[in-house]
Amino acid sequence: MLGSGPEGLGERLGRLRGGALTTHPPNDSPTNTEAGKAPMVKQQHQLFVALLAVSDGLVASLACYAAWGMHRVRTFGYFPDWPGQWESWVKNPVAFFVAPILLVAFQMNGLYRPRRDESLVREQLGVLRGSVLSFAAVVVVLWLVDNQALDEGRFHLALLGLVLPLAMGLHRMAFRIGLRSLRSRGWNLRHVAIIGVGRLGHIACRTVERNSWTGIKVVYFVSHREQTKRTDVMGRPVYDGLDDLERTLDEHPVDSVYICLPNSQASALPEVLARLERFALDVRIIPDVQPRYLPSAMAVSELEGMPILSVRECPLYGLGGVSKRALDIIGAGVGLLVFSPVMLACAIAVRLSGPGRVIFKQRRVSIGGETFKIYKFRTMFHVEDEKYGGYTDDQWTQRDDPRITPVGRFLRKTSLDELPQLLNVLKGQMSLVGPRPERPELISRFRDDWRGYMLRQHVKAGITGWAQVNGLRGDTSLRKRLQYDLHYVRHWSFGFDLKILALTVLRGFIHRNAH
Repeated sequence: MLGSGPEGLGERLGRLRGGALTTHPPNDSPTNTEAGKAPMVKQQHQLFVALLAVSDGLVASLACYAAWGMHRVRTFGYFPDWPGQWESWVKNPVAFFVAPILLVAFQMNGLYRPRRDESLVREQLGVLRGSVLSFAAVVVVLWLVDNQALDEGRFHLALLGLVLPLAMGLHRMAFRIGLRSLRSRGWNLRHVAIIGVGRLGHIACRTVERNSWTGIKVVYFVSHREQTKRTDVMGRPVYDGLDDLERTLDEHPVDSVYICLPNSQASALPEVLARLERFALDVRIIPDVQPRYLPSAMAVSELEGMPILSVRECPLYGLGGVSKRALDIIGAGVGLLVFSPVMLACAIAVRLSGPGRVIFKQRRVSIGGETFKIYKFRTMFHVEDEKYGGYTDDQWTQRDDPRITPVGRFLRKTSLDELPQLLNVLKGQMSLVGPRPERPELISRFRDDWRGYMLRQHVKAGITGWAQVNGLRGDTSLRKRLQYDLHYVRHWSFGFDLKILALTVLRGFIHRNAH
């Protein structure tokens, strides 16, 4: 199966099997004895997963009893009359149903697969999904088995719906943090061989080294050439070339192999994969793609067995787009309510500042190249001057520009001229957060002058953005703006939007570059 790109390898190399605690000290050298422990590690991993499943079941059971206890305290007071029959202690907390159902739900969500290179946030989301799924299944089971108990224990189930995800999330977080601490000290390691001693192999090795919390350790290299005279790379031995691949893996067993072949030898990949089928180890392919063409997180899928590596796609497909749109609607609605008095005062001030429209409309480009009319308070004496959007004669609007009215200068300085764009957000033409929209004629020009400029249109244009909260407004570097915009597109997340909105509020609407 295809792996990830060279950059961010520690986070994106694919799911590797985890190993149980090894018995060698942290500073062992990469000898044949150390690598020879790989088969033992693979067998111990099954016990490791079994222990994790048992601990999950125990924590889920404790969560059930905690919810049951809080329910009885609420119903019967702080000193309730606890049941004397042991059957009640087994049946009433519903742990008998919850624990096995939760283990199945966690298995369905891949929470017992190796997670060495996965972030805590991603695992916590999986735990939340598994907990919610198991809770829903428990409700259905109780409805089918004991409808009366379901009616009488509604508050108990409501408490369980809150306590179960919290308990499982804290349990998994503590488990992973402790495990990562052990791995960073040299324990619970997975031993890896890298095929390829060129630039790509160096990048893979350095990235693994930087992410020691994964417990992945590169023990040696195999040259991507048939024969080699090199004896070491980055302080690790080089065991011959591709001609001796089988002998090398027999004499120096490892858990995984990372194939880092340069593009010039891409044709050798099928043969290498076929030869590796003789060995019971994990195989990961690191494609030789320039980092500038890679997103922060690739998506790997397949269609009838054909692997598909997505290196560029809109980050707002699926639930991400729904959550961002929900944030836009709520945020724009609240913003219009809060700023309506300010917008009314701005409208009156603009009307008194001179003839012309209060609200200025102009064609701009948003997601997918779609054009729309952006709304702004007029800030210049003449409407004709506004149509250039502050960019004329190869430069942005200058400080103390004589075309700007005194009222308009204040509105621009405080960014209040952008408030009508909350209506664009409600209409779905813009977002609260995103790259600032440009005019169609400027995009036609910038797309040829600036490589990657069109990637900005993978998301909706925004009122505020990553470039804006970092001071890139007004007459500032277009190159720097583009860098910050592309960083936002490639690293978008719901949390990133919240961070930018918070920075917009904390740093205020006034900025020295706004004019």
